[in-house]
Amino acid sequence: MRPDKAKVVDEIWDQERIRSFLDKAPMGEEADPDYSVLLYAYRSMRPDDFRGFLDMFCKQGRNLNARSNTGLTLLQTIAHHRKAAEFRSIIEGALA
Repeated sequence: MRPDKAKVVDEIWDQERIRSFLDKAPMGEEADPDYSVLLYAYRSMRPDDFRGFLDMFCKQGRNLNARSNTGLTLLQTIAHHRKAAEFRSIIEGALA
């Protein structure tokens, strides 16, 4: 982290901020906007915030099984991430 950037912890995420992630532009070269939004939310949010985001995402009829340019879903992408167990559980619950 850059020395002039303070680490922010326990930041409050209100519903509007979480909802704003539904409108994020695709990251990089990702062709599927739903995959890009899911990945961005995963990288940015704490598990509880991500849970609320997924609820909004699914209520909009968006694709939780959207695939990256390499053909992976978000669940497959994070399958081996050390700190992603809670996120995987949230996604699996939303898929059930």
